Amino acid sequence: MPSEKTLNTKKAKVEELSEKLKQAKSFVLADFRGLTVEQDTQLRKAMREAGIEYTVTKNSIARFAANENGYNVLDDYLKGPTAIAISMQDPVAPSKVLAKYAKDFQKLEIKAGVVEGKIIDMEGVKEIASLPSREELVAKTMGALVGPLYGIVSVLNANIGGLAVALNAIAEKKQAEA
Repeated sequence: MPSEKTLNTKKAKVEELSEKLKQAKSFVLADFRGLTVEQDTQLRKAMREAGIEYTVTKNSIARFAANENGYNVLDDYLKGPTAIAISMQDPVAPSKVLAKYAKDFQKLEIKAGVVEGKIIDMEGVKEIASLPSREELVAKTMGALVGPLYGIVSVLNANIGGLAVALNAIAEKKQAEA
């Protein structure tokens, strides 16, 4: 039987993780077995740069925290070594980073995830990872909006230019007649 101090420490860890999962835009579970230290270091660096908290946690603590947030289905995925990638801002970031590194490092295995409260399996994580980033979507939208506006401006400029040429010709004709 664990001591009271150990139980309190574990309860605090469950509470902390539970609060993070509650506030997270998304999180992804992964099995990192077989990664070299160098590969794990690269992965952790990429996670930090993307603003993702990446931690390895005990399955029992992750299970209690997930169950507190209504993610009981994740119990099936909490077997073997488990790392959790949590993003508080970007719902797509953990999926993108883990999918990229899972492709680069065959040993990294995505288990499942939660995006804005919806539980997704490994295929769902990969689908989300294939979506364009927010910045790409904004750029495409701006391009779609600017294209027609540029066309309208060109047509109006051409009409105004034509009007100026016609008015100039009329003015020259009037001067020649006078």
